[in-house]
Amino acid sequence: MHTDLLTAQALAERLLITAGVPTDAAAQQAELLVVAEAKGMPSHGLLRLPRLLRRLANGTASPTRSGCHTWMSPCYLSVDGQQGLGPVVAVRALEAIIPAAEQYGVAVCSITNNNHLGMLGYYAGRMADRGLVCLGITTSEALVHPWGGTEAMLGTNPLALAVPARPPLVLDMATSQISMGKVHDHALRDVPLEPGWALDAGGNETVDPVAAKDGSIAPFGGAKGYGLGLGLGAMVTFLTGAAYGTAVGGTLDDDHLSNKGDLFILLSGGRHSATDYLDQVRRSRRADPDTPVAVPGDGARARYQESVADGIEIADDLWRELTRLDTARDTARDTARREAVLAD
Repeated sequence: MHTDLLTAQALAERLLITAGVPTDAAAQQAELLVVAEAKGMPSHGLLRLPRLLRRLANGTASPTRSGCHTWMSPCYLSVDGQQGLGPVVAVRALEAIIPAAEQYGVAVCSITNNNHLGMLGYYAGRMADRGLVCLGITTSEALVHPWGGTEAMLGTNPLALAVPARPPLVLDMATSQISMGKVHDHALRDVPLEPGWALDAGGNETVDPVAAKDGSIAPFGGAKGYGLGLGLGAMVTFLTGAAYGTAVGGTLDDDHLSNKGDLFILLSGGRHSATDYLDQVRRSRRADPDTPVAVPGDGARARYQESVADGIEIADDLWRELTRLDTARDTARDTARREAVLAD
């Protein structure tokens, strides 16, 4: 299904508002989902919305909570997300620590009991636009097998790093070959995985995304990616008090409270713009004369501009599900209106 960004966001907002989410919070959550679609990350886009709506319906996500803040020091904020919507809790926490970062040069927020953050680069890029270096890290369910192993023991544990420049450098990556969201997106589109990305439940290599859902994902870069993912997960869990590895749940299911951890670090006081250096990298000698050298964030930025102009492609099955939910919302609203009239 081909649609424009405004139509997609309006649909997502309507569904969230019907689920009890306040208008501003619905706009924040919907924006993150649609920006992910527009930047070419459907694994973190509208694919996530039906599950989020089910979590709101059954109480494993709160439509109204935005986090309880406790300052552990003048530049360290601890946040209990109260099972609120991931972007609503995270953006409020980041806004709270910006003044501390500007005053002290560094500020940190650790977050627990928060729902899925979605695309981490979304947050890091926002902070870079404010002139701050941002490092964001989050943990996930045990989805990745250790280097040399076949059993899912650690999360995809993504990180995002953004540095102010014109335009900023925005690195957004999982420490696994792919995200589990991408596995689900491939399954939705009936597209096979690449060899080496995943194992099935028996520990055998598979390109079947449905089989990979019950198996495990490979760490990127062999032992190095495994070590980085394990280290980041251990650091975030140590600092937040969230659950470790196989005990984590709540971002890929409907029924469990989310118990992963999130960590953001902001740094200010930059003395030397990165713009000139990044432009030097972009102008450096190409391996392929037809393919320019890019800096992390360039591709997503270009895809977003294309999406603004030309719209986005949503998997047909997903669009049908979302429009069905929207139609059911309209039907329920009309029924309620008729009952109210009859009652009068």
